[in-house]
Amino acid sequence: MTPSWRKPAGAFAIVALIIIWCVAVASLSRIVGEWPVLIQLVFYVFTGIVWILPLKPLLLWMETGRWRVPKD
Repeated sequence: MTPSWRKPAGAFAIVALIIIWCVAVASLSRIVGEWPVLIQLVFYVFTGIVWILPLKPLLLWMETGRWRVPKD
C-alpha cells in the first residue's frame, strides 16, 4: 500500500490554519483588551472553538480524497 500525499499536505494545512488563526486573533488583542472581561472571555472562547469548523472537511479529504460525504 502506497502512502497518500494527502496526509502530509493536510497536516501542513492544519498547522498553517492554526498559525494564521492565532495571528489573526492575536492581532485583535489590543482592541479586545479594552473590552469588559466577560466579553473578552466570550470572544476568546468563541474564537478558540471556531477554528475547528474547517477541520472536518479537511480531515475527510485527507482520508478519502473528497471534501464531502457522498450522498447515497
